[in-house]
Amino acid sequence: MTTAPWRDPALTAAARVDDLLSRMTLEEKTAQLYGVWVGASADGDGVAPLQREMTAEYDWDELITRGLGQLTRPFGTAPVDPALGAQALARAQRRIAEAGRFGIPALAHEECLAGFTTWRATAYPVPLAWGASWDAELVEEMAGAIGRDLRTVGVHQGLAPVLDVVRDPRWGRVEETIGEDPYLVGTIGAAYVRGLERAGIVATLKHFAGYASSAGARNLAPVRAGVREFADITLPPFEFALREGGARSVMAAYTDTDGVPASADPGLLTALLRGDWGFTGTVVADYFGVGFLQTQHRVAGTEAGAAHVALEAGLDVELPTVKCYGRPLVEAVRAGEIPEDLIDRAARRVLLQKCELGLLDEDWDPEPTGRIDLDSTANRALARRLAEESVVLLDNPDGLLPLAPDTRIAVVGPRAADALAMLGCYSFPSHVLTHHPDVPTGIEIPTVLDALRAELPDAKVTFTEGCGVDDPDTGGFEEAVARTAEADVCVAVLGDRAGLFGRGTSGEGCDVTDLRLPGVQGELLDALVATGVPVVLVLLTGRPYALGRWQGRLGAVVQAFFPGEEGGPALAGVLSGRVNPSGRLPVSVPQVPGGQPWTYLQPPLGLAGEVSNLDPTPLYAFGHGRSYTEFVWEDVEGSTPDLSTDGSYDLAVTVRNSGDRAGAEVLQLYLHDPVASVTRPDVRLIGYRRVELAPGESRRVTFRFHTDLSAFTDRTGRRIVEPGDLELRLSASSAEARHTARLHLTGPVRELSADRRLRCETEVS
Repeated sequence: MTTAPWRDPALTAAARVDDLLSRMTLEEKTAQLYGVWVGASADGDGVAPLQREMTAEYDWDELITRGLGQLTRPFGTAPVDPALGAQALARAQRRIAEAGRFGIPALAHEECLAGFTTWRATAYPVPLAWGASWDAELVEEMAGAIGRDLRTVGVHQGLAPVLDVVRDPRWGRVEETIGEDPYLVGTIGAAYVRGLERAGIVATLKHFAGYASSAGARNLAPVRAGVREFADITLPPFEFALREGGARSVMAAYTDTDGVPASADPGLLTALLRGDWGFTGTVVADYFGVGFLQTQHRVAGTEAGAAHVALEAGLDVELPTVKCYGRPLVEAVRAGEIPEDLIDRAARRVLLQKCELGLLDEDWDPEPTGRIDLDSTANRALARRLAEESVVLLDNPDGLLPLAPDTRIAVVGPRAADALAMLGCYSFPSHVLTHHPDVPTGIEIPTVLDALRAELPDAKVTFTEGCGVDDPDTGGFEEAVARTAEADVCVAVLGDRAGLFGRGTSGEGCDVTDLRLPGVQGELLDALVATGVPVVLVLLTGRPYALGRWQGRLGAVVQAFFPGEEGGPALAGVLSGRVNPSGRLPVSVPQVPGGQPWTYLQPPLGLAGEVSNLDPTPLYAFGHGRSYTEFVWEDVEGSTPDLSTDGSYDLAVTVRNSGDRAGAEVLQLYLHDPVASVTRPDVRLIGYRRVELAPGESRRVTFRFHTDLSAFTDRTGRRIVEPGDLELRLSASSAEARHTARLHLTGPVRELSADRRLRCETEVS
């Protein structure tokens, strides 16, 4: 029997795919351009925007005779035992392969924003907690574990990470982001991509681009970002993840910028992404994003018209299920309304990826091998380490923390005894299990209350909820105050409930008008403080909340951003002192709930000044975080401060742990540009290094700055380095510079190419 060239692994992937395409009908090529969401319901509350309105009917048996591009969320749509789910997926893949002429299986994708979003899989900390750890290596290790779990059950593509840079903390999806700085988002995001891709999973960058800049912090609202903001803040994390991480897929954003939807923007999806950046992978739609071009953006009058503008822009795959890229597209091509070469272009990209994944090989086998354990001991250990590193000690003015082991503790608050308080909206229990109330969680999630009792067995711990997360009932205040008055210290555990589309206080579609604590939690905190008993505020949230109202009135403040299934023990460890907190803020914490949006990346007019009575200065700055030990920064040295616009400069500092316990310091390097041809952020992060030190230990940290890191987009759209003065600030946060190095750049203005340096390399000796 002669093997067709497209089946021959000795040939290049390009040659194999070219041969395969030449044999396929229009219907077969088009079938590679959409997914099918088996089990998705058009009834009840959905897990995707407008799911009820956009879910279409189809005949599965008839549909797969033409082949199928993707299977949408075979594990993440309803509770399924992982081992049984893997077998069911293998059966479905065999049916797809047997039904079509070419025997090509589908590419299966899943959400993996904070772990594999499926039943009984590890629920890791959310991305905002990754940012709070400032530990890219640990995030990469976690992503590798997630990728291996996905592969074990037959999944090929993961819809993560989110690389949106926070521009307005009222936006509901802040919990899904890594922070408000493009350098932090880019370096942590690229690490996650590396881990996923090295495990053999196609990482999908979300949401390309500008989604987090939606007007008024409303989900799916228009984006009104300027050209330079888009180029210098929105896009760099995607460059990081493509160049350093090797991501093989990009998801187009729902939003439109200056009147052009991302899903219909050839300048974004083709000219920039493929032309300037050299991307060769697939561009997929956010769920129903192609159909939204007709129904929400109204840049197309028909489903075929939506398919046309999306394909022309460079969007290859319609997700989550077939609609515009199915029969309407085929009929429009047959009628001569859409050129077939657009289908060929997209199908070629899809099939090249399937070829890379081995899905075109004759020996392809969908059967799972080995034991399936998606919440292994190793996974939980990773989740614990990341949770511990991500907890931020915001304040501890009088050393109230760590708590004494035999003290009387009144634990109060709606987040103290609820396991879901640990999880973000894309964790399986919060995302799917809320629709299946009779199904157990599937994983062990210790609460803060249970973990604290286990951590401090000699302490006398009482508990009362006080109030709900977002209801107006204050009936529980009296008991909460009474229990607090009887205690030596009160631990108030407040925060968010993750959900979707208004069913939570944080999460997709859960946007807020201001940054007050949800419900009457602020009033509860006032009542607890009024007892005179020292109060430790513990926040479990998906965004920062305004805390200026309690400035100087709290014994300590601890911030955790949905720290995952091991978050309870991690927080208890910080409260007891077993864990020395080392997290640093990936977002600023505001003084007051109004006057937003505000992030630290502000030009001079965005800072406090005499021209306005509103002071946007945050209570706790980006990068802020305290420790139970002390660190000394000394012996700062730099190389020659005069350098060309294509030069480099080394800045070294010795950091010493001068305290009596081990800890981790996060050294941050910021750039200040005193004079530029366009307004620049007063300071912006260009480098950082987390250093772990034993008591008395010191390490020498060198930052290797290159002038590429001072580049910005000028008035003509070029990315340039200008001559003139610069300042490098070694800092403990964006607002706390410890040492300043003044540089002078000489020579001509230099325009940078797409291969510019993105990273400030560091060396620790």
